[in-house]
Amino acid sequence: MTEQARYLFGPHPFASQLSEDQVTRLLPEYLAMSQAFPYLQAGAQRDLIFDAIHHNRDLTRDIELTSVVANFICWDETGGHGRVLQGGNAALPDILLTENFHSNLLKKDASQLLGRAILPNYSSTTKQYLHSLYAGLSSKDSLVRCAYMVAFELHAADMIQSLWTTLAKTFKARPDDLEYFRSHVGGEDPAEKYHGEMTSRLIGELVQADGRGRFLDEFVRAYRLSVQWCHDLLGIAGRTGNEHWEIQHHGRCHCGSIKFYVRAPRELSAVRCNCSICQMSGFVHLLVTSDKLRIECGEEFLTTYQFNTNIARHTFCRLCGVKPFYRPRSNPTGFSVNIRCLDRTTIARIKITEFDGEHWEQAFVSMHKDPETCIEDQRSELEWRAQ
Repeated sequence: MTEQARYLFGPHPFASQLSEDQVTRLLPEYLAMSQAFPYLQAGAQRDLIFDAIHHNRDLTRDIELTSVVANFICWDETGGHGRVLQGGNAALPDILLTENFHSNLLKKDASQLLGRAILPNYSSTTKQYLHSLYAGLSSKDSLVRCAYMVAFELHAADMIQSLWTTLAKTFKARPDDLEYFRSHVGGEDPAEKYHGEMTSRLIGELVQADGRGRFLDEFVRAYRLSVQWCHDLLGIAGRTGNEHWEIQHHGRCHCGSIKFYVRAPRELSAVRCNCSICQMSGFVHLLVTSDKLRIECGEEFLTTYQFNTNIARHTFCRLCGVKPFYRPRSNPTGFSVNIRCLDRTTIARIKITEFDGEHWEQAFVSMHKDPETCIEDQRSELEWRAQ
C-alpha cells in the first residue's frame, strides 16, 4: 500500500525545502492535528456503539477489530505504551505525566527549534481536514473505516519522516534531539512502523475479494485527503494574503470510470441554472478556464450531446449517464464542472448565484449586475453522499 501511495502521489510535500518563517507558520497547524488525532480516533467509536445500543444488537467483529487497533493507537499517542515499555506495569501510574503525550513532545521540539513556545492553530483548513478525517474513521461501513485507518497511518509515517528531515536541514539541528520525530520514525525499532503494520493487517481481516476495488478507491481518497492537507499547509506557510489560492478538487462520475481534478479555491463560486437540462440533471456549475481541469482517467467513456444552438458540448459518462463537466455555451473554450461530482472534503463553502437559463440571452447580459446569491456551508461528506 505504501508503494502504491508513493506511485500515485510522489514525494511527500513536506520533503520540500522550507524557510524558518514557513516552518513557524506550519508547525502550529501540524500541532493542532497531532493534538486532535487521538481524541478523534477514540471518539470515532462512539457512533458505532450507540448504533448497536439503538438497535439492541451485538457488536460485529469488524467493530471489535477496528476498535482494538484504534484503542492501542490512542494509548500510544498519549504516551502510555512508551511508559510501560520503559518501566513495566510499575510505570502505569506515570501515565498521568501528560508531558509524554506525543503532541506535547512536539511542542517541546518546536520550542527548541523556534526559541519560543507555540500553540495549536485550528485554522479553517485544518478544521475541515479533521472533520473529514473523523467522518471516515467513524464510518459505519467497515471497509471505509479500515481504509481511513490504514491511509492515515501509512501517510503519517511518510509525513513525519519527511518533516523530520526538512526541519533538521532548515534549522541545522541534530535529528536525534527532536524527540517527537525520533520516537515515531527514528531509532532501530520505530513505533510508526508497527502502527502501519497493525492497521494494514485489518485489510486481510475486513476486505473480501469482491470488495478490493472499492477498498482501494476509499484508500486513495483517504490518503489524498491527508496529502492535500499537507499541500494546503505549505500554501498557508507561503501565503502572502492571497485569498484566491487554489487547490486540487478531485471528482468523478457516478460509476468512477471518469476521474478528474479541477484547480479552484476552497471557497467556490458557483451558478445554479433553471434551464431544462440543468433542472433535469441537477447540475451546479463551477466555471473554470480550460487549463484548470485535468482528466485523470476515463476520457474514452465520455460521450457528447448537443441541442438547440449546438454551441455547448454536454459530455456524459456513457456507462452511468452522469455529466461531471462539459463545455458550456457561456464559455465554450473552458469548462463547467458539476460541483455535485466533486469530493466534498476539499470544499469549505459554496457561494451560489442563480441564473435564469430559461431566458438565457437576457440573463447572460445582466448576470453581473444584480445576481441573486446564496451561501452553502460545508457539510460532512457522508451527508452529501446521502443526497
